[in-house]
Amino acid sequence: MAIRYTLWLDPDDTPRHRAVEADLERYFLERFADYPHIRLFGADPYDYDAPFNRLHDVLMARAGEYCEREWRYVPTPEQLNRAFFLAVGRSNKFVRDDDDGDPHRSGP
Repeated sequence: MAIRYTLWLDPDDTPRHRAVEADLERYFLERFADYPHIRLFGADPYDYDAPFNRLHDVLMARAGEYCEREWRYVPTPEQLNRAFFLAVGRSNKFVRDDDDGDPHRSGP
């Protein structure tokens, strides 16, 4: 299998990698704006049919295609995932369930 990830093929092009990663985060934030409030997973974060998990899968695929089309850049799965969750953290579109499995968060 051939290596396709731009980061791996040209690790020293740090300015380009950072620019793509920043654009990916912006890309995700813009996509989140297309949805009403998104409920984060509840007690079972591994429920792959949960709306958040389906959204993650769809947006990962679209973001990869976006990078290849707009930047001629193939992001690593880690770059995509990090940008996605940075955008989740910055977005006001996400609502956490009361029972979200976070032991540090007290209930209502």
